[in-house]
Amino acid sequence: MQRWQVRPDGSTWGDWGPEDQLGRLNLLTEEQRLKGVAEVVSGHAFCLSLPLDLPRGGVLNPNRRPPRIFPTRDAQGPRYNIAWSRVDDRFVDISADDAVELTLQYSTQWDALAHVGAFFDVDGTGEEVPVYYNGFRAGTDVQGPTELATGDHGNSSYAFKLGVENMAATPIQGRAVLIDLFYHLGSARRPVGYDLLQQVMTEDSVVVEPGDMVMIRTGFAEHILSSAQSGEEVDYTSLCPVLDGSDPRLLEWITESGLVALVADNYAVESTDLDHGPGRQSVMPLHHHCLFKLGVIIGELWYLGELAAWLRGNGRNRCLLTAPPLRLPGAVGSPANAIATV
Repeated sequence: MQRWQVRPDGSTWGDWGPEDQLGRLNLLTEEQRLKGVAEVVSGHAFCLSLPLDLPRGGVLNPNRRPPRIFPTRDAQGPRYNIAWSRVDDRFVDISADDAVELTLQYSTQWDALAHVGAFFDVDGTGEEVPVYYNGFRAGTDVQGPTELATGDHGNSSYAFKLGVENMAATPIQGRAVLIDLFYHLGSARRPVGYDLLQQVMTEDSVVVEPGDMVMIRTGFAEHILSSAQSGEEVDYTSLCPVLDGSDPRLLEWITESGLVALVADNYAVESTDLDHGPGRQSVMPLHHHCLFKLGVIIGELWYLGELAAWLRGNGRNRCLLTAPPLRLPGAVGSPANAIATV
């Protein structure tokens, strides 16, 4: 069933069918995975995730909190460091069992296609309605506490369509290309539009082809890690280059390149302090362009420093990336425990 009569200009809605929930991940084919495998020549592997309790507190987003770990319980109390001799004195075992309360997009993360939508006149009637990629409807396909009874699935919010489980089942593995803004531009915060991005790519002989995943290193996650280790307070608002989502040429490059995922080591990938003028627009135009229009998934707060150093030292900028999210039905985001192999 097609849920729209009009699709956004320049979007990929319907290109892979009316029920498509993968977007550009449809380009992550067997052939593309073999291209990623071909980049593996040394066997070195790099963890691309921050510890899940970083950044500390709510310094980047007060609505997202660090994980809270606690023991499960039974009738006798917490199931942690329990001695099995309490069941039978012959048993020598002890065991621990725990649970976690986790904000799914607190630290290194994937944004699912149900993370960002927009008001758009999909029916061509002149009335804008809230929808997500491929016309899936807010309130019907993506339900929050207002629409969803807590008895359904045991949850009070649920993405029946475009949830992160679709990304996990794909799965996400293929060739990734690193663009190292930090190496060329340093730690000062500055917007990076199309021209500056292309300059960096040209200097490093970076080529992005359809089906590639693109990783942007700004140095932001490295500052998070170092400040956590030192205890030093950092003004993150003044740190590191950031993509300028208001640059239409940058957005057009994302369209024309055929990239399937856009990942950065910073918060939000794009600048969140744009000077918005008059007229209807998106507060985060790059998110709007990728998640809502193109079906390009977004990764944030990845740790890219060690991988970037190795690639530069070996005259390379590509790797095999394996990065499935949690296969958590109904979620709109997930931690990303990504691995790069070179």
